[in-house]
Amino acid sequence: MRRRQAEKRTLIPDVRYNNELVARLINTIMLCGKKSTAQSIVYGAFDLLKERKSDVEPLDLFLQALENAKPRLEVKSRRVGGATYQVPLEVPAGRQVALAMRWLVTYSRGRKGMDTCHALAAELMDAYNNTGNTIKKRDDVHRMANANKAYAHFR
Repeated sequence: MRRRQAEKRTLIPDVRYNNELVARLINTIMLCGKKSTAQSIVYGAFDLLKERKSDVEPLDLFLQALENAKPRLEVKSRRVGGATYQVPLEVPAGRQVALAMRWLVTYSRGRKGMDTCHALAAELMDAYNNTGNTIKKRDDVHRMANANKAYAHFR
């Protein structure tokens, strides 16, 4: 038996840009409760983006990169009878943002040979330009969902 749904807590916007999504990115990057370190990484990456692409505001670049990285469809395992089917489902808005941020942070950490600031800036720039590992991951998720359209009726 399922109990009640946990209520969503409101996030305090970040100090520099007064934006909840930036605060969420900081929380996604944070390890072991070191928030000030995570803030310096994110703000450092935003400063690098400002240097590289001075015609676009870093916040707008980040929001566009996030929009490009969001998955619209994903597959979920569904057990019917004795078989398990990969059923394509539309992704709720909150999960779209969570997945996009997780992928951005994961693939920026995967970039070796540079500090996290530069890696995050590079990953955001790639996502803004619709290239890079994050966009590849989103495309893989979409491809998987499209390949399993036949099982959509198991929703």
